[in-house]
Amino acid sequence: MIRHRELTAQDYIGILKRRFWILLVCAAAFLGVGVGLTHVIPARYVSQTLVIVQQQQVPKDYVEPVVSENLNGRLASLQEQILSRSRLEPIIQRYSLFADGKATMDDRVDMTRKAIKVTPIPGGENTMPGFYISFKANNPRTAQQVCAEITSLFLSESINAREESAEGTTAFLSQQLADAKRTLDEQDAKLADFQEKYFGRLPGEEQSNLNTLQALSTQLDAATQSLNRMEQNETFIQAVIAQQTGELQRSEPASGGVPEDTLQAQLKALIAKKKELETVYTPDYPDVVDISRQIAEKQKEIAAASTHQAPAKTAAATPLPDPPQLLEEKAQLRAIQQSIVTQKQDQARIAQQVRSYEAKIESSPAVEEQFKQVTRDHDTALQFYNSLLTKMNESSMATDLERRQQGEQFQVLDAANLPEEASFPNPRVFAGGGFAGGLCLGLLIVMLLEYRDTTLRDEKDIFACTKLPTLAVISRLNDLPKSSGKNGDRKATSRMMKALRSANG
Repeated sequence: MIRHRELTAQDYIGILKRRFWILLVCAAAFLGVGVGLTHVIPARYVSQTLVIVQQQQVPKDYVEPVVSENLNGRLASLQEQILSRSRLEPIIQRYSLFADGKATMDDRVDMTRKAIKVTPIPGGENTMPGFYISFKANNPRTAQQVCAEITSLFLSESINAREESAEGTTAFLSQQLADAKRTLDEQDAKLADFQEKYFGRLPGEEQSNLNTLQALSTQLDAATQSLNRMEQNETFIQAVIAQQTGELQRSEPASGGVPEDTLQAQLKALIAKKKELETVYTPDYPDVVDISRQIAEKQKEIAAASTHQAPAKTAAATPLPDPPQLLEEKAQLRAIQQSIVTQKQDQARIAQQVRSYEAKIESSPAVEEQFKQVTRDHDTALQFYNSLLTKMNESSMATDLERRQQGEQFQVLDAANLPEEASFPNPRVFAGGGFAGGLCLGLLIVMLLEYRDTTLRDEKDIFACTKLPTLAVISRLNDLPKSSGKNGDRKATSRMMKALRSANG
């Protein structure tokens, strides 16, 4: 082939005609090699199982599943567990897999892992309807048995994994629930102690306290007014008794004034009244100060009476009894004085209650702030406990569902098949590959030969070599002496090229 010239379709056809035998020989040879390899390479048989993912039988609205891991992730986790050495080594020993006498157990485990293939079936978003499990072996029966056992491992491991996950979740929630209940009990005790300590001052009782304080204030005013009226009556009756006693003493013969016994009785009455007042009021109270003044004056009267009174007679005079009206007045005075004591005690009690409710109302803001903190902690603990209790119940139902094997699980749709034909080597593939490889090699050889060929076959080759137009074409002469081999052709061609160049120069 002359270099530096663009080839046409006729050139390619000419090359194909001249070198066709090379392509044919290479293609036939490699075809034979490919067919021969199918009889030399050990056959491989593939057994396959189809496993589908069966959804939970109970609706999720009733029982929420505990295991929510993505199926692709769960399948990858199961595959790592099943393809571990501890799981594969018993299978290798049971079926004598890859036992050629030279491979170690590690090599046999690696080859077994490569022979197992798990192919997920594409589904929707975050879903997987199922997956294929296949195993490749030299014997079809061995491939079927190992594939069935691997599938059984996937099914049992999936059930155990889901059940263990559900039980672990339930146990964890149970422990958390016990801790939450203990915390809630502590918060309940704190809340009860707080309510007992600040009873009557808790939030929500302000209005009740205000109403009670208003009622007590009304009662205190009424008691004060009633006490004032009683004291006025007491003063009036005391004046009446004193007047009647004075008239009685003036009416008695030889009386030198008010008898000393009467003055002593009045003094005792004043002292008794002072003691009653001191049980309720302080010494600075106006009523206490007034009655102290009256006692001092009465003591002065007794002292003056004992100085001016005549010496006592040898025979004591028999005292005359008090008239009925005076006795009635004295009885009425004693009743009023008793009522005054009782009324003052009631007044003191009501005043104490008023001060207590006033203190409750004043301390309500501070108590409310503390109550918010206590109830906030209690509400948080209660909400957390209720949330855990709900999750615990759901987890218990989900665990029971997994134990009954009614949750999501793997189901074998197509059992492991017994392969009838070897999947490798495929005679058609090897024959076609050998034939295609032979053609490629033949093309390479043809291209190399054409690249090294410098034969001039037509006017285009001459023009590409000499850049001169062709003046005449001499047809092939069969009677000319033949050159001795390829070297003679090359020499003749070389001499002709030199002559043409010299003529052109």
